[in-house]
Amino acid sequence: MSDTKMRMVNAFDTDRADDLPPAERVLVERRARLLGPAYRLFYQNPLHVLRGEGVWLYDQDGNAHLDVYNNVACIGHCHPRVVEAVSRQMAVLNTHTRYLNEKVLDYAEALLATFPAEIGHVMFTCTGSEANDLALRVARRATGNTGIIVTETAYHGVTSALAEASPSLGAGVKQGPLVRLVPPPATEGDRETVGRAFADGIARAIADFAAHDIRPAALLVDTIFSSDGVRANPAGFLREAMKTIHAAGGLFIADEVQPGFARTGEAMWGFMRHGVIPDMVTMGKPMGNGYPLAGMAARPAVLESFGRDQRYFNTFGGNPVAASAGMAVLDVIREEGLQENAARVGAVLRAGVAALASRYPVIAQIRGEGLFIGADIEHESKPSPAIAGRLVNGLRERRVLISASGPLGNVLKIRPPLPFSEDNAAYFLERMEEVLKTL
Repeated sequence: MSDTKMRMVNAFDTDRADDLPPAERVLVERRARLLGPAYRLFYQNPLHVLRGEGVWLYDQDGNAHLDVYNNVACIGHCHPRVVEAVSRQMAVLNTHTRYLNEKVLDYAEALLATFPAEIGHVMFTCTGSEANDLALRVARRATGNTGIIVTETAYHGVTSALAEASPSLGAGVKQGPLVRLVPPPATEGDRETVGRAFADGIARAIADFAAHDIRPAALLVDTIFSSDGVRANPAGFLREAMKTIHAAGGLFIADEVQPGFARTGEAMWGFMRHGVIPDMVTMGKPMGNGYPLAGMAARPAVLESFGRDQRYFNTFGGNPVAASAGMAVLDVIREEGLQENAARVGAVLRAGVAALASRYPVIAQIRGEGLFIGADIEHESKPSPAIAGRLVNGLRERRVLISASGPLGNVLKIRPPLPFSEDNAAYFLERMEEVLKTL
């Protein structure tokens, strides 16, 4: 399947704009005229959203759509605690970190308390792309090396450096000369088998670097391998990978933008499930529940030479309003028991998808942990992005929002906000069966 066709599984086809209702057609045309050709819209019938609350998004006619996809609003859309914290702080002070202020320090202490003690510093940015870009800079300064290893369908950001290391952006974005791609972890096998096979791919990339007189600076992985089709288990398989990159003189960077902030239910951070302590951890999207806030946490020794030789400043990274949003997110996750909810409801949701699979063979392997689930869609034992697209768009027509990912675009990506309830799961599963019956 071509890359262009794969991306269209989830995207609106602009050639079908004439099929839209007049008001939406005007918006699509206006969007294209003002924003240019690089942006994409979800769904064959794009969704016009005016309001969000909890796990629901509301369209222009007031219809409620169940959000089973959005990890940005991790504690729910427009959570009143975040709204109040941001509004209150915005009315008092919003400035940069070159002045002394307690807000960023209080938040840094609270955030670092969720990590192993070995992770002792945190630096703030506005986006996950910035956080990963900073991590690469630090890795190259700390090691003196330049090579970066990522997985074959990885997504890590949109800066020039990260786009070259994000093959999921498509063939139109050229892989960087200092980047090597490795196969993602296998979806079957025990911890040792999966871990060894993944580490072997990393060792081959390191050998290829050596053949070109390049040394590895870092292995950068999303610890739930979201863009590779959701590969969460078996827990512990990342240990051998970290040993392999360390033995070659590189660092291990855990990209927690998608699995972090209690999403897996089992742990606050995805890497914790694997019994490893990364050299650096990057965060983004869910960190401020929609407010632009991201960061990079690190072992102090890793930052030592970078901090000594280079300045770092981010005008909006770590500002008092962002810190207030971040603190509210941590408080809500703890006080509302959202990690425990992710574990409990995630188990119910996976069991429900498995029950559907027993009746509808287009659903093949089901993977994931907590409220992050991937389900392979196949036809006659072959990946079927076309059927995945029909499921995604059929659910959208029933006012349920999910997406698809993976190398071929045939993996349903089920990733709701953390307050998702068992009743929400039942609603989703009922609508999904309705679509499956139409196939």
